[in-house]
Amino acid sequence: MSQQLIEKLKAFKVIPVIQINSIEQAVPLAKTLVENGLPVAEVTFRTESAAEAIRLMREAYPQMCIGAGTVLNAEQVDCAVEAGAEFVVAPGLNPNTVRYCQEINIPMVPGVNSPSQVEQALELGLTFLKFFPAEASGGINMVKSLLAPYVDVSFMPTGGIGEANIRDYLAVDRILCCGGTWMVSPKMIEAGQWDEIGKLVRDAVTLVQD
Repeated sequence: MSQQLIEKLKAFKVIPVIQINSIEQAVPLAKTLVENGLPVAEVTFRTESAAEAIRLMREAYPQMCIGAGTVLNAEQVDCAVEAGAEFVVAPGLNPNTVRYCQEINIPMVPGVNSPSQVEQALELGLTFLKFFPAEASGGINMVKSLLAPYVDVSFMPTGGIGEANIRDYLAVDRILCCGGTWMVSPKMIEAGQWDEIGKLVRDAVTLVQD
């Protein structure tokens, strides 16, 4: 993971984790994020529209920081990179996928939630990790417990994080940013509620930057 990209994600503090079910939603959503102060997205590979959505967002807003989420194998890595993703995120730690990303020089953020997985990541040369699923895995107390012995590790917690607790997470040393869906819920995207999403995005930016 390049330090430049880590610093970019750290500056955003909150990373919208997005599920796009229809490619028609991609550009309006990107426009909403950019115009409301959060030009970053992790587009999950949970739907068939993901790669094309990344491509359309990249073409419309080349300045955006766009990553691919829920990337599970080398084939999906290739799809994400070809579409224009500048980093990939996984829910777990698959050494084969990590090594493939390293071979083709694409930054990778795997998910971990235990000491053994952190040590696997360290063995692979990774120190910036996704803590997932954050709340279900013990939340802030578990993060602190993992950070204590692994002094070179930093986290991007994701899963169960929202307006009520994101500032508590970000207050922890070496939590650099958090993934969140509350401002970009699939139902709101599906309904094309761009004004409502825009307000939630602005509120999120204010919340994490205060």
